[in-house]
Amino acid sequence: MPKETQQPTLVWLRNDLRLTDHPAIAAAAERGGEVICVYIFEETDALRAKGGASLWWLDKSLRALRSDISSLGGKLICRKGDPEKIVPALVEETKATSVFWGRRYGKAEREIDGRIKQALQDNGIDARSFNTTLLTEPWQIETGSGGYYKVFTPYWKAVRESYEAPSTLPRPEKLGGMGVNGERIEDWALHPTQPYWSEGFATMWTPGEAGAAARLSDFLDHGVRQYEDMRNRPDCDGTSGLSPHLHFGELSPVQVWRAVKSRIDSGLQPESSAWSFLSEIVWREFSYVLLYFNPDMGWENYNPKFNAMPWKKDSASLTAWKKGQTGYPIVDAGMRQLWARGWMHNRVRMIVASFLTKHLLIHWRDGEDWFWDTLVDADPASNSSGWQWTAGSGADAAPYFRVFNPITQGQKFDVSGRYVREWCPELKDLPTKYLHAPWTADPETLKRAKVDLGTTYPKPIIDHAEGRERALTAWEALKEKQDAA
Repeated sequence: MPKETQQPTLVWLRNDLRLTDHPAIAAAAERGGEVICVYIFEETDALRAKGGASLWWLDKSLRALRSDISSLGGKLICRKGDPEKIVPALVEETKATSVFWGRRYGKAEREIDGRIKQALQDNGIDARSFNTTLLTEPWQIETGSGGYYKVFTPYWKAVRESYEAPSTLPRPEKLGGMGVNGERIEDWALHPTQPYWSEGFATMWTPGEAGAAARLSDFLDHGVRQYEDMRNRPDCDGTSGLSPHLHFGELSPVQVWRAVKSRIDSGLQPESSAWSFLSEIVWREFSYVLLYFNPDMGWENYNPKFNAMPWKKDSASLTAWKKGQTGYPIVDAGMRQLWARGWMHNRVRMIVASFLTKHLLIHWRDGEDWFWDTLVDADPASNSSGWQWTAGSGADAAPYFRVFNPITQGQKFDVSGRYVREWCPELKDLPTKYLHAPWTADPETLKRAKVDLGTTYPKPIIDHAEGRERALTAWEALKEKQDAA
């Protein structure tokens, strides 16, 4: 294909912070001329501010990207402010005749991007968007009646039967931007400081494209075969840990699909384990379908019946939940892991979310907001859809009357107690028999384990049976309101 132009092309990077297999960058390189990569730290009231853990990751990811671009002779141009002003200004400064970017799917983001695209096109600039973060666009896979899928299983079946990953796109050979002024990432002070709670993140994570590739490679070599059996075990390294890399686009789901499918095609056994993992990649896709067609999903109940749910305002219980001081070890271990690592095992995410919304009857939005601030993979689609699924208000949701028992969940998925002992060390000497329900141990056993309930470790803030009954009563009251309406 002949080169179309020798004029510069701006590639505006957002949640696709990589150079490899990047549709917008590949298209810009194909045009010929200088390819200039830009990142804008958007400051606008229209967008939800990033959480503290996400800012920590963004800082590291941008530094890694800056280094990668520099190795290709270029410069990552960083600016802070309103993109509707910054993008046209950069076009003027660089004399670019085209601006490419990856699509975003939230309502506010789409509106911003639409206005920028229209303004650029009105001024004769070739403005184009690409799919850089999903397997397929949310509108591409339709039901037989032409609508979007609202139930995951048939959506997963449709994707599995129809999806073919496109060929790998080349990494650019050279990038530009050396003569353009930008801001220093270091001056943005993205680290959480009040309090400085991200200190332990680096023990688990290596943000950046190279870190993403290494984690995927390790999972393919060691984890994917056991994924189906180990994915629900928080006491071992049974998941991929790719979610933050996918969220920031240091790795695309297309790359993941291609790599895993290659293993399947080459005879990976058990094949079912690999497909189980790919179904989780598609659950992320499903969340974006829901977000695209339900743009208020982050703060409004997908199921409007839950608008009448009698949620409780209980700041003391909410604080205990956030701090991992509920008296239920599997819940507390998860919340402490979240604070220390910016991440929580998916099974435990469901347990702690069920505890908040069912046992404590606290609105899912309070939990979603805490996750948004403390998760390095705080994704606008997955975070809200996951919370609504657990709360019962979401699409294809777990029935509200399904109340996870935090005791038996701990006993089933943390059989040896390794997970609880790591994150609740004050219980480490308690026999496994009592570990997930310390209050059932006799006084002598507690004394030998140096556990003083109410002092060294909290008593349960609510009795399990009482919490379950209260949740079911609230559900019945909600149904009665609906029946009477």
